[in-house]
Amino acid sequence: MNRKSLGIHLMNRLSYPQKFTLIGFLFAIPLTLVMYLLISEINSRVDFAQKEIYGNEYLRRLRQLREYIPKLQLLNYPNQRLNPSLSNSEFRTDLKAKIDHKFQAIANTDSQLGNTLISSKNFNNIYQDWHNFKLRHSHWSLETYDFFYQRLATDIDRLSARVGDTSNLILDPDLDTYYLMDATLLKLPEIQKILSEIRLISQIKNLRSDATPEERAKLITLAGKLREINQDLAINMEVGFSNNPHGNLIPKLREYLTNFNSVVEQLTEQLDKLIKPTALVEYSAYLDGSDRVLNYSFELWDKTIKELDFLLQKRIDSFVAKKRIISIVVLITLAIVIYLFVSFYRSVMQTVFVLDEAAKKMASGNLDHKIILDNRDELGQVVGAFNKIADALVGANQEITVLNDRLKAENMRMSAELDVTRKIQQMLLPKDLELNEVVGLDIAGFMEAAEEVGGDYYDVLQHKGRVKIGIGDVTGHGLESGVLMIMVQTAVRTLLAYNEPDPVRFLSAINSVIYDNVKRMKCDKNASLALLDYEEGMLKLSGQHEEMIVVRCNGCVERFDTIDLGFPIGLDVDIAEFVAEKIVHLHSGDVVVLYTDGITEAKNMDKLLYGLDRLIEVIKIHWQRSAAEIRHAVIKDVRSHIGEQKVFDDITLLVLKQK
Repeated sequence: MNRKSLGIHLMNRLSYPQKFTLIGFLFAIPLTLVMYLLISEINSRVDFAQKEIYGNEYLRRLRQLREYIPKLQLLNYPNQRLNPSLSNSEFRTDLKAKIDHKFQAIANTDSQLGNTLISSKNFNNIYQDWHNFKLRHSHWSLETYDFFYQRLATDIDRLSARVGDTSNLILDPDLDTYYLMDATLLKLPEIQKILSEIRLISQIKNLRSDATPEERAKLITLAGKLREINQDLAINMEVGFSNNPHGNLIPKLREYLTNFNSVVEQLTEQLDKLIKPTALVEYSAYLDGSDRVLNYSFELWDKTIKELDFLLQKRIDSFVAKKRIISIVVLITLAIVIYLFVSFYRSVMQTVFVLDEAAKKMASGNLDHKIILDNRDELGQVVGAFNKIADALVGANQEITVLNDRLKAENMRMSAELDVTRKIQQMLLPKDLELNEVVGLDIAGFMEAAEEVGGDYYDVLQHKGRVKIGIGDVTGHGLESGVLMIMVQTAVRTLLAYNEPDPVRFLSAINSVIYDNVKRMKCDKNASLALLDYEEGMLKLSGQHEEMIVVRCNGCVERFDTIDLGFPIGLDVDIAEFVAEKIVHLHSGDVVVLYTDGITEAKNMDKLLYGLDRLIEVIKIHWQRSAAEIRHAVIKDVRSHIGEQKVFDDITLLVLKQK
């Protein structure tokens, strides 16, 4: 079975509800899968942006530590002339309190977001270092202080980088938000680190107007880095401004960025003068400039992170809106599809119901019923074809009615003819009076046709002291077989009347007559025929038929096969060479049984044949009785075997018993 026929075979085995259920299920699977993948992708992008917002929230807390911790480091190098506030112990206490407060705020944030951003380990290390500092810093040297602050600043940078990686900020897909992330996570913190270092150098050094070559080189290097990062920041932010679909960055950040770039350029120009060996080192100007730039950097950072959150939230809102629109469109489409699907199903079932009702009415004889449906699809064509069939059936029914009338008349005529033929057959069968006149034999015969006219033959004839017994079976049954049987009986009686003693000539003459008549009738009938000549206890058997059964007076059974004693009558033009004769001597009490295959091949409801063995068993049981009683016992047993099964062949039995 090919693939095409397999699909057709499957659909042909399902009812319409099952078909629609199967099609709906197959439609729902890919739709559900596509919807699942689409919604999952949108949710994934929403989660991606939401994680970036979490990262920004964490970075806000760290930004204030970047501001306060470098200031605390400066307190280890008080200089009244450069920065009078640094000698104020209240300022130091207040600064530590602020740092404590910010650490607590970060701890709260980390408790909420630490598992998401995988930041808890880094933060706990920093927090633990801060606690150690508060407990032991009073015994530290300046070198230990500086080492601690540098390590703390490095750990904060690492924590920021960790948050940037785990919150997806570093992987942001849009240009505007990516460069805002670059500013808040990388560029501005690096600038603040450089500015803090310039400010620390300026704070540590005295009011000297000169500096060693190493100090000059250090400040010049820092100025170069500061200028380079500042230029990169300006370029990157311009790229973000030009790729900002919402248009919020230029009005919100351009002014702050310009001011920041300007003050950075002013500071770097001051530091660039140190390239000349004769230039004076203006530490106070560097300190003021770095403080000013730091303030601008933190202000720009705060504004930038705010706009970054705004854009990320807009992105999330956009994804949520898309998901909502997609869901609404899909639901509306699905509702329409389901409505059309149900309507189509109801339309099909309505058509099927109407066709079924119409078929029932037609089956009940109402052929004038018409189906009226407003269908213009293939089912409408089916309805149209059904109506055409109904019209054709009406016409055919009328023709059939006429033909039935003719057939009734013909059947009546045929029935009359068959009845005449049957009566002729019955009239030609030997009567009990004739059988009783046969000297030396007790004879009983039986014949029952499967139809009105049978094809079996048996006869017992006497002529001038000769007794001729015949039994035969014409192939098939019905009118032709019955007529052929009458021909055989007539031929046998005619040859007996002319006193033909030779069995070869006797059977050859019968065959010649039947053969010519069969050809004239243009039928394919033939007959088996066995003839017995009886005289004073001697039987001469010739012709081909079923086996002849002889039960001797002592109960022994003999079977005589006739296959080599003749040839089917009417099958060949000349059968003389096939005819032979067998002599059987009978003694008083011997029983001879002749039969047709209608007995041995009789079937019951289980298709089981009656069989020759069962026939012999019945004869053996009743052989001591009269011929009529043996006949009665055999026919009764055959009928018992057949039961309610139909009789398919003529049944003929002839019983001879030697007196």
